[in-house]
Amino acid sequence: MRKRKQEVPVNGNENAPEADVIAELAAPEEPATWAGMLYDLFSSVVYALLLVCIIFTFFFRLVSVDGESMENTLHDRDWLVIASFLSAPERGDIVIISREESNERPLVKRVIAVGGDEIDIDFVTHTVRVNGQVQNEPYIKEPTARKGELDFPLTVPEGHVFVMGDNRNESLDSRFSAVGFVDTNKILGKKAIRIFPFGDF
Repeated sequence: MRKRKQEVPVNGNENAPEADVIAELAAPEEPATWAGMLYDLFSSVVYALLLVCIIFTFFFRLVSVDGESMENTLHDRDWLVIASFLSAPERGDIVIISREESNERPLVKRVIAVGGDEIDIDFVTHTVRVNGQVQNEPYIKEPTARKGELDFPLTVPEGHVFVMGDNRNESLDSRFSAVGFVDTNKILGKKAIRIFPFGDF
């Protein structure tokens, strides 16, 4: 029986593959160049700005408070982040209302009643009733004394809300025909946070 010829590694080095791996691991890494670092930094900034643009286009937006109608909750020139992806407006929500048709700045008001609710305001006792229930309103600056142009009680149409400012006697809101019942399609979003001055509200 013929013996199988034993293969001999080239140059007689049986550990050649292992030596190559060790040499590769031991080789020093090439130092990063300034151009490469600047490119990486620029790419990170571009991606971050793109992400911010997407978020503020489809999910959030910035709005400035104009006037004193929401004192003492909000003040003139406060900056708010509003969320445009939340559920339908509910009683007590602070909402931002578009006035693009009149080319005016958005209104910032509080939802008092929603579609189907009956709202009644007694301007003598300064009480606000929704569906017969007197509302607890710790957020208002003063008792509700400014009547406006509408006669109460009123029923809010479906798909609309009745809004008022927290500074009841200095607010143009649903008590006046210039605002009236607000179509929910005109609501840009609900309050999220106040960023200037910083804080929730």
